Amino acid sequence: MSVLGSLTRRVGHQRWFAATMRLLVPLDRVVGRLTRGRVVALGLVPSLVITTTGRRSGQPRSNPLLYVPDGDAYVVVGSNWGQQHQPAWALNLLAQPNAEVDVAGRRLPVRAEMATGPERERLWRVLVAEWPAYEAYVERAGGREIRIFRLVPAAPGTPGPPG
Repeated sequence: MSVLGSLTRRVGHQRWFAATMRLLVPLDRVVGRLTRGRVVALGLVPSLVITTTGRRSGQPRSNPLLYVPDGDAYVVVGSNWGQQHQPAWALNLLAQPNAEVDVAGRRLPVRAEMATGPERERLWRVLVAEWPAYEAYVERAGGREIRIFRLVPAAPGTPGPPG
């Protein structure tokens, strides 16, 4: 891990860091789109770009997210930087679990499965090992459950987001 990556993990729990990173998400989206997912989150943490279908608009919506691998799946968490509301991408996945991810320049169709029970507990430990700030986000989230999704590769031809 780079020195900058280590520093990022150490300050990730700070409120100022989360607020700053929320402001940079639009820039991160553009960089992710231009590099077809090869550069996301400034390369500081393992990241992907997920494209969901907007639950109200029906339009494709792309978001950069930290992920951890779990077998052939990608695990993502709806922490929303510790805000008290769910991130839109997670609500979109609940309405339409078919999505696409760009990971290291590869575009893959996936199907989202929300983790519950013992599987959620196992995945939470893996996520916190990658990004310890998630523990601080839970405290800030005001009691809302932070959702965890496994993004499982879908069969070729599975419909994804429009566009």
